[in-house]
Amino acid sequence: MAKNDIRVCDKCKHMRMKTAVQKLEKRAPGTEIKVGCKSYCGPCAKYAFVFINGRYVKGATEDEAIDKALVHLKK
Repeated sequence: MAKNDIRVCDKCKHMRMKTAVQKLEKRAPGTEIKVGCKSYCGPCAKYAFVFINGRYVKGATEDEAIDKALVHLKK
């Protein structure tokens, strides 16, 4: 499996880090998920988002953002 770059913001009000990281780890096993501020504050205040392999992917909910992001996983 190719290495994926997955990052989530711990300041995002639309995602719970404990559950978001668990969901991402389950669906992308072996990937190190980086947690920390992404300096993406405008959209982060309005939407849940995941940074994956160079793309910011947003969703109305945590689950929607994760589902949309997983389309960009490297196989």
